[in-house]
Amino acid sequence: MVMTKVYSWGRLNAFEHEVIDLSTSLLPHALKHPKSGLAYGMGRSYGDVCLNPDGILWNARTLNHFKHFDAQTGILSCEAGVLIADIQRLMVPKGWMLAVTPGTQSITVGGAIANDIHGKNHHRYGSFGDHVLAFDLLRTDGTSIHCRPQEQSDWFTATVGGMGLTGIITTVHLQLRTVPGPWFNSETLVYQSLEEFFELADGSEDNWEYTVSWIDCFSKHKGRGLFMRANHHQDDRFISQKKKLKIPFTPPFSLINRYSLPLFNALYYYLNAANSGKKISHYESFLYPLDHISEWNRLYGPKGFFQYQCVLPRSTGVETVKSILNEIARSGEGSFLNVLKTFGDRKAPGMMSFPQSGVTLALDFPNKGIRTLQLLTRLDSIVREAEGRLYMAKDARMPKDLFYSGYPRLAEFLQYRDPGISSALSRRLIGD
Repeated sequence: MVMTKVYSWGRLNAFEHEVIDLSTSLLPHALKHPKSGLAYGMGRSYGDVCLNPDGILWNARTLNHFKHFDAQTGILSCEAGVLIADIQRLMVPKGWMLAVTPGTQSITVGGAIANDIHGKNHHRYGSFGDHVLAFDLLRTDGTSIHCRPQEQSDWFTATVGGMGLTGIITTVHLQLRTVPGPWFNSETLVYQSLEEFFELADGSEDNWEYTVSWIDCFSKHKGRGLFMRANHHQDDRFISQKKKLKIPFTPPFSLINRYSLPLFNALYYYLNAANSGKKISHYESFLYPLDHISEWNRLYGPKGFFQYQCVLPRSTGVETVKSILNEIARSGEGSFLNVLKTFGDRKAPGMMSFPQSGVTLALDFPNKGIRTLQLLTRLDSIVREAEGRLYMAKDARMPKDLFYSGYPRLAEFLQYRDPGISSALSRRLIGD
């Protein structure tokens, strides 16, 4: 038995795992193991939801075959290890695209379902699970369940957003949406306050499909930022995208620190403010800007970083986000990748889905040990008081009480747990 050291994207810890490649023919045999296992795709979850220390990781990337595409209906059938990037680059030239994608294309379809990922168009298209027509779920006891919203719907809603704990997703049927080409009409607007952000967000939902913003947590003008919105553009030209930059090694210390962060934030704000306005953007540049820097997580050094993403009720959104920013300012810490956006008023497709009506804020913090953990605990108190929740795909240290209050359908979900599947997150928050 060979043990492999595996990180999640936050690079907080590396744990030893036995990694077993999956294949359609060997699936039932591979799942029969005395140790608990967990499906593993690209490892782009920031915390420990994708890790299973001292256990088995089933490498789902080997389940990477396309099955069928109906060019009339836009229904795509593929294995769960297919990448979002593979689907987009194959289908966009054909006039089709995934309706919902996250901020990176480097995730698997199975991972997108397990974390019920969301994108920049939640107010229009909801989350990933809203566009899953069906999937096959293989349990570790060998049972196979064909899940659809109208058939085995309880298994469907437990698995969408279910953190990979209900079984192995094998084959998936997705509903794509039509697009006129790879280009967006995009616009960047400067805002100076949270109140102005919400005015822009509310005023953009009817006429703009994609909306997102970057907020500056270091500015003396608390709440200033850049609001970006886009629609699909009628243009079928196809050009090669620029080659990726790559961070070739992990520096001995975090390059994102208290000295560089104010400079990075100011430069990002002023450079983008100077180039604000309308332009034509490629969908990859607008939707996945960080994908152009391969291994960017290495910039945080050997200790890694925490991502903290919460969703807050709209009724308290302005004041709660202000409280979070003020707490960060008082701490002397900071974040560069600060994403603020709104969620639409839509019913979530999964029992444990993260998105809910309101506003979501995502922040990255270099890991400085106890100092960073104390800051995050204080942010927890703010989120708890506002009756918000944290995103499990980003989490590495959420307290149990905030998990229980944020996910009120937990008891219902636990009925669908596969006893042969476990993760570091499930053991930390659920107990097994």
